[in-house]
Amino acid sequence: MLLLQLFTMTGFAVVAFQDFKERAVTWILLPILGILLASLHIWHVGLEFFWFFTLSNLLLISCVLLVLWLCTKYILKKAFLDVSFGLGDMLFFYAFALGFPTLTFIILFVSAIGFSLIAFTILRVFRKTDSVPLAGLMALYLIGVVLLSFFPNSPCLYLI
Repeated sequence: MLLLQLFTMTGFAVVAFQDFKERAVTWILLPILGILLASLHIWHVGLEFFWFFTLSNLLLISCVLLVLWLCTKYILKKAFLDVSFGLGDMLFFYAFALGFPTLTFIILFVSAIGFSLIAFTILRVFRKTDSVPLAGLMALYLIGVVLLSFFPNSPCLYLI
């Protein structure tokens, strides 16, 4: 299991590096990351709970993306993909949805978005850019979460 966590953190690190450096993430990396996250999830909760949680998470992400698309198209009157939101970010969201039970996923997803907002606000001072490396910032946040889970007496990310 430790090896699986290390591979997952390595995948997060590569996503973060690519997103910061190239402003794009190699698409093949995201399904691999999804498989690693799903494997960890199955390891902790079992296959029958995995399906329930994963379907709930995927439905939640789809609803969030639908609301984002509607707001972008009808309120901001802009194109959604590659203008307001990157395909790599969307694929990262779906890969992330495979990794945790629903309650943990909601907490991590909201806190990762909050972290990304704060981190981008700070980074914007040093790097003059208007585009948010969302997948990269969320990947950095998840590396921190996984590292913190190694400490004794830290809560398990997979409690149901």
